[in-house]
Amino acid sequence: MINASGLIKNFGYRRAVDDVSFEAQKGAVVGILGPNGAGKTTTIRMVAGFLVPDAGTVWVKGIDVAADPVAAQKHIGYMPETTPLYEDMTVSGFLRFLAEVRGFSGAERQRRVDEVIERCFLQPVRNQSIDTLSKGYRQRTCFAQTLLHDPDILLLDEPTEGLDPNQKQVVRDMIREMSKEKVIMLSTHVLEEVEAICTRAIIISAGKVVADDQPSVLKTRSTRYNAVTLDVEGEGIPAILETFPNIGKIQTLSTDGNRSRLFLLPKLGKPIAADVLETAREKRWKLFDLKVDEGRLDDVFRRITTTEDIREAE
Repeated sequence: MINASGLIKNFGYRRAVDDVSFEAQKGAVVGILGPNGAGKTTTIRMVAGFLVPDAGTVWVKGIDVAADPVAAQKHIGYMPETTPLYEDMTVSGFLRFLAEVRGFSGAERQRRVDEVIERCFLQPVRNQSIDTLSKGYRQRTCFAQTLLHDPDILLLDEPTEGLDPNQKQVVRDMIREMSKEKVIMLSTHVLEEVEAICTRAIIISAGKVVADDQPSVLKTRSTRYNAVTLDVEGEGIPAILETFPNIGKIQTLSTDGNRSRLFLLPKLGKPIAADVLETAREKRWKLFDLKVDEGRLDDVFRRITTTEDIREAE
């Protein structure tokens, strides 16, 4: 559905995107993740045909976006970070106008407007002027205009920026539902967004792709991957655990007599929970709780965007 190869974009002397390549297929929700100024929005704009790359190519459903942007854009719904809205129009009037711009008229235009209003839960405000809408409804109106022509590809730039938790959940649910039949790419710097809805994360730093994988796989690069939080009672537990070859650090979180709550950080992400459980059984420790950390995306993000992606025991 999308094939980007060797994308480069310069703004004056600054290289905003530096040799970015990726593919995306139907059913994927791809998060373009990175710190502010990393090149996320510029990448999305090149895929959308809004910016022409200085080098490299983008193909959308077999169409070269730079060579024939209009043909490619027929398959794309693009929601920029700030979508221009006509404040004095009603929601339905705005959507009817854009449907007409898209080439629809008469009953077909109205059908498409009604459909996106229902799909984006805009019924309560369909006759309300845009300047009176809350941030959440404005965002949903922006989202609705991307769907009028039922595109195969949605490109969303910071789709939940500035929304409260309830509004974010509504937008995420819409994205998740639509991903069954489309490919969706969204740019964000919010890690929570990636974990909540993305099937794949492409992390960009200083214009370069520094990671590209499923969020669950990226978490295995966290220093906390396979770490264990242990609530246990018994004699000499920390001293015994210090002899384990794969435990790099033991932190005592709390103590109460012979009962301790411990945080065990593994070396190189190696699994340690099974050995801890086996020892607890052999030593007859009283085990109250044991939790294994799946890793943290914020840890991975921070490390690889600051060129510190070396897992080690701390």
